[in-house]
Amino acid sequence: MSNLWGRILGDLRNPLFRQGYALMANTVVTGVLGMGYWLLAAHHYSPEEFGRGQAVITAMRLFASLTALGFVGALARFLPVAGRRTPELILRGYVLAAATGGVAALGFLLTLPLWGKTYSVLSGFWPGLFFLASVLVWAVFTLQDVVLTGLRRAPFVPVNNLLFGIVKMGLLVALAGALPSGGIFVSWVIPTALALIPVNWLIFGVVVPRHVKESRAEQEPPRLREVGRFLAGDFPGTLSILGIVYLVPVVVATRVGEATFGRFSMAHTLASMIELLAMNMAVSLTVEGSFDRARLAENCRHALRRAFLIVTPIIAVAIIAAPLILTVFGSEFAAEGTTLLRLMALAVLPRVLIEVYLSALRAQSRARMLAAVQIGLAVLVLVSTVALFPYAGVNAVGYGLLFSEVLMGLLILGNLRRILRFGERGTQAVTHGSAGVA
Repeated sequence: MSNLWGRILGDLRNPLFRQGYALMANTVVTGVLGMGYWLLAAHHYSPEEFGRGQAVITAMRLFASLTALGFVGALARFLPVAGRRTPELILRGYVLAAATGGVAALGFLLTLPLWGKTYSVLSGFWPGLFFLASVLVWAVFTLQDVVLTGLRRAPFVPVNNLLFGIVKMGLLVALAGALPSGGIFVSWVIPTALALIPVNWLIFGVVVPRHVKESRAEQEPPRLREVGRFLAGDFPGTLSILGIVYLVPVVVATRVGEATFGRFSMAHTLASMIELLAMNMAVSLTVEGSFDRARLAENCRHALRRAFLIVTPIIAVAIIAAPLILTVFGSEFAAEGTTLLRLMALAVLPRVLIEVYLSALRAQSRARMLAAVQIGLAVLVLVSTVALFPYAGVNAVGYGLLFSEVLMGLLILGNLRRILRFGERGTQAVTHGSAGVA
């Protein structure tokens, strides 16, 4: 036991592990509180309202993330070396993410009849305005976590989301009687808006000044043109991955009833949390790779080992206990979601390889290859899901994801092995040998 405790303390002295563990802890916190939130929602709201709330929240997160998620890779890559331009880089990210998400959400509201009856709850001026405001709020909320991570302050992230989750659950119950229709969405958005104030005070009042002060005087901050070139390659790929995370559920919502979507969404949400664990260590890898590119190969090996060590037993539990986990929400959830949860959980294994490879590419600013891998993966998932949907129903999402990620994992394996062996020295070799991935 003392050896294990000593190893954990040793890991926490390593920024790669400290950041990665903090983000994994955040995923666990949000996962546990998320399950509690949806359990309360299933108890206090009708099945139709439960599914409608899931669908509206998914749409809100889709539009808010259109640009916000596109900036995740860029902020993780450039914030560590931004120096005096750190506040400018963060604010530009906030403004562009909110503006792009707002325009997309406005287009969605203007074409609302095309999206099916599930989203008819947003018709009318005030519901539409509230939805539009929620998109702007969530865009900034999404970037807060990656800003703290990029500035090596990831331990603040789970604390913020713990408080956010508790307030959200309390408001959910409080609104059940006063607002039985729409209470789920309102209880999600209001705490999000309130959380922006203290977190951004922490970022701009404490963390950013300290980061600027600690930056090396001789370090030249990245030019906007350099960040723009990176985004030109990374953003299309990230937008493609966004299609897997958010667009697929929205498409499912247009093809099935509200109650069925609620049961699908619960299994999908739980599996996505396992996938987030694989991505957490990868985000930390991008940050540390930007600080010290000479240790890229070593950090990649560490990230892979720790990620597999943590997610493999979780995947095993999810596969074995999927019916029991989903039965907590109701027998219908287990009947319709067990296969989906198992398939998506199994797909996380190849996703670990893909995420570590993508993070290494970001640390090397190799945006073209980033786009190729991400767009290729998104096309595989979307095409296979649509093709299988008439035969497998909502389980097509799981089958499509597993097939696509196994195939992409095999395609990038050779290039990843070169990075694991040579790190920065292997960049040229990877570049010349990577044409087959695209």
